[in-house]
Amino acid sequence: MEKRNVGALPVSVVGLGCNNFGMTIDADASRDVVDAAIDAGINYFDTADIYGGGKSEEFLGAALAGRRDRVVIASKFGHAKFLPEGQRGGDPAWVRRCIEASLRRLGTDCIDHYMIHTPDPHTPHTETLGALGELVEEGKVREIGCSNFSAELVDASAQAAADAGVGNYASVQNHYSVLTRDVEEEGVLAACDRTGMAVVPFFPLESGLLTGKYSGAAQPDGARLTTMKGGTWDRFLSEANLAAVDRLTGYAAERDRSILELAMGWLVSNPAVASVIAGATKPSQVAANVAAAGWSMTSDQRAEIAALA
Repeated sequence: MEKRNVGALPVSVVGLGCNNFGMTIDADASRDVVDAAIDAGINYFDTADIYGGGKSEEFLGAALAGRRDRVVIASKFGHAKFLPEGQRGGDPAWVRRCIEASLRRLGTDCIDHYMIHTPDPHTPHTETLGALGELVEEGKVREIGCSNFSAELVDASAQAAADAGVGNYASVQNHYSVLTRDVEEEGVLAACDRTGMAVVPFFPLESGLLTGKYSGAAQPDGARLTTMKGGTWDRFLSEANLAAVDRLTGYAAERDRSILELAMGWLVSNPAVASVIAGATKPSQVAANVAAAGWSMTSDQRAEIAALA
């Protein structure tokens, strides 16, 4: 599989999102998914300390035992919604506490790619970056990143790093798909280009909406989105989104392609993207996601698809 760089880390252009581990699937099923990912050429595994209440890191670490040197482990800390009252996610002491807990759960002495999960508006960038830089110097982290950052925060962190003489984030991990293009419209991609940061999209398939399993009248029983009423349902399965999926499905079909191939190929064909984080609960889904990334699109095709979406 093609590899691109997050800082100095060569990562597979399709990554595995491990948020299902410990929440949707158990340890054995998680191992099956990890096995399938490695067999398919994936080396980038993305988790976080909050996924499954820590079980995602535990299951991933156990599944990788004996082949740690073949993979890149990415994890995250400091999600604002899961912090103890009064705690700042980017506080250096909290960063230290989080890295040690994650290393224990993962059963490793180094996290290759360590990211702050959501912005911390109350801690100066230099403090968080300085703490992460110390972890790099100590060999506990190889590259650092941020997630859910705006263009303004991408620029601000780069400036703060330059002013303080410390390392900057190597990447930003944000929600990005053919249906959700805020990173383009709000300047995040442009900011990453200015600062030399890679882009790592999450939710590339919109929780299954871009896999072909949903249509306006056919919503499969037991599928993830059909069990999530309210905000999540409205967010993903809106009439506008379903209509866009129909248009995109037609465009793909005219070219003997699937909507899944369109969704993955559209992101992979963007050179700013380092690795597309796609989750899976079954080995067959891993194989499908990897195969789908093979549609190499021209810039004109990407523009046509964006207009249809």
